Amino acid sequence: MELTKNELEIMEVLWNAKHPLTSAEIINLSINTKSWKDSSIHILINSLLKKKAIKEHGFVKTGKGYGRTFVPTESGEDYYAGYLAAIAERTSVKRIFARLFDSTKISAETITELEDLLEKYKGESD
Repeated sequence: MELTKNELEIMEVLWNAKHPLTSAEIINLSINTKSWKDSSIHILINSLLKKKAIKEHGFVKTGKGYGRTFVPTESGEDYYAGYLAAIAERTSVKRIFARLFDSTKISAETITELEDLLEKYKGESD
């Protein structure tokens, strides 16, 4: 699933919240970081629902009526891993890892974990 910049901004708010949010709460929590207009929230939410990136969780009383609450269908970590895997299908995995290593401070512990993971998959391909 590919998300637009605006959809991704909403997803970041939902991932960081760790609990269901209404559209009004999403607007309030993204007030300083959003690039979309408040009036676009319903269009963006409907798009995320259609893409199955979020789902309805329930309803809460808001003023005189009720508002739907939403939760992500997968974690941010899972989304980004899947996105990276999709990119890896279009380019070289070696090139992606080289770029990540060049641009990110990676701890010795993480390098050891990656080496263990590579050994595991190396054993499976023999």
